[in-house]
Amino acid sequence: MNITGTIDRPVTHDPKKQAPMKPSTNEPTAGSAIEDTTTGATDSRQNRTREMQLIPEALARAHMHDRLQEAESERRAVSLASARRMQRRAERASRRARRALAIAVMQ
Repeated sequence: MNITGTIDRPVTHDPKKQAPMKPSTNEPTAGSAIEDTTTGATDSRQNRTREMQLIPEALARAHMHDRLQEAESERRAVSLASARRMQRRAERASRRARRALAIAVMQ
């Protein structure tokens, strides 16, 4: 398949500039035992088939987007917890230093 765009991300949004849909080999065409009145149905079935083939791609893209958002949120939470832990440690060290300085000055 040489088509660079997908249904979710077409190469262009102008329908006149998009490549025409090619019938697949397993779909019946208008000339093979189907009346001329059903060509519209064949075309819509072909389009629906392509859309259905691309549904897993769209679902996978949405799933990966959700997973990336979840991972980024967790990274921020871990980073925030680590920063708070370091801040408490620094405050304890500062209190110990002040206490030691006060004891040294009083003696």
